[in-house]
Amino acid sequence: MEGAFSGQLPFLLMMFGIIFFFMILPQQRRAKKEKNFKNNLNIGDRVITKFGVHGKIVEVNDQNDSCVIETMAGKLKMERSFVSLELSQKVSTHSKKQ
Repeated sequence: MEGAFSGQLPFLLMMFGIIFFFMILPQQRRAKKEKNFKNNLNIGDRVITKFGVHGKIVEVNDQNDSCVIETMAGKLKMERSFVSLELSQKVSTHSKKQ
């Protein structure tokens, strides 16, 4: 019995290593990057929300973790977690690809 398990142990460790480096580690990096982005939102940043609304941040409230975004239709108060990315980052990465 011990001989059969000891032959599988290196394979199991290798599989765990592959899963860690290709799935868990990148997910942790993305979460850290997203948290830093949301904590560094500033007034005047042009952003896109997760549901596709484009606007500019006009107010940031650290007490309840919300912000006010001005759009063409008016102002929206929402949680910072709904802000997806900064518009200037999207425009600059798109123009670099071309």
